[in-house]
Amino acid sequence: MKVAAYDAGAGPRIGIVLGDRIIDAGLDGPLAGHLPDWSQHEARLAALDPATGLPLSGVRLLAPVPRPGKIFAIGLNYADHIAESGMGTPERQVWFTKAQTSVNGPFDPVQAPKVSQTLDYEAELVAVIGRRGKHIAREEAAAHIFGYCVGNDVTERAWQHATPQWSLGKSFDTHAPFGPWITTGDEVDPHALDIRCTVNGEERQSSNTRHLVFDVFDQVAHLSQAMTLEPGDLIFTGTPGGVGAAMSPRRFLRPGDVVRVEIQGLGAIENRIVAEG
Repeated sequence: MKVAAYDAGAGPRIGIVLGDRIIDAGLDGPLAGHLPDWSQHEARLAALDPATGLPLSGVRLLAPVPRPGKIFAIGLNYADHIAESGMGTPERQVWFTKAQTSVNGPFDPVQAPKVSQTLDYEAELVAVIGRRGKHIAREEAAAHIFGYCVGNDVTERAWQHATPQWSLGKSFDTHAPFGPWITTGDEVDPHALDIRCTVNGEERQSSNTRHLVFDVFDQVAHLSQAMTLEPGDLIFTGTPGGVGAAMSPRRFLRPGDVVRVEIQGLGAIENRIVAEG
C-alpha cells in the first residue's frame, strides 16, 4: 500500500495511491496519529475504488509526515561513500539529527541558503517508524517500521564540517525532502533496492541498498537502545558514493539545478534549487 499526504486545494489530506490516482483515506489529521492503529483501517483502505480518486497530476503531494517527532540520519554507511570521504569504516554507527524544520515536500523547492556556497545532495532510503518501542531486538525491527520512502539528505558542507557535530549543516530549512509517498513495509525488502540520484539529468549516484554497512534493522535496534522510537519518526539510512563534495573538481548545487532521487519500487522525488528569499 502506498500512503501519501496531499493537497487538492482544500488543505492537507491522507490518501492512498493506486496507479496514477489518489483516493482520500477518510482519516483526519496528520498520518503519524493514525499509525498506532493502522491495522484497523487496512481492510477498508485496501478496498478503495480508484475511480473515486483524483489524478495524481492534479494534486500537490506533501511530505508524508509533516512534523516528525525525531529525524535521525546515519553517516558513512556505504563502502563507496566511506572511501570517497577518505575515512575508515566505522566500528559503531555514526548518527546525527536533522531539524523538524528541514522537512520538505517531495517536489517542492530546496533553498540554497544565503550563507551557502557548498550545497550538496545525498540520495537516501528513508524508514518511517510505525510502532513505539525501546530496546528493540534486530529480529523485531521490521515490525516497528511502517514503511519506506525516498529522501534527499541535503547538506551544506561548509557548515557540516565547521565543527565535529554535523547537525547544523544538515538542518537548514527545506533540506529534508522526502516522499513521494510511504510504501508499507509488507511490500518492501529494504535491503535489495536500486537507488539513484541525478542532477539536471546527469547521473551522480547509483547503488543498491544491499551495500549498506549497517542495515536498516541494525539501525533501528541501535537507536532504540538510546531512545524510544515513536510513530512518525524518520530514519535516513545513509547515502552511496557520488556526492558533489567528493568530485574533482567539487560540484555543488546552484539555483536552477534539479535534483532527482529514485528508489526501485518506491518512486522518485524531484526538487529544484532556488535562492533563499
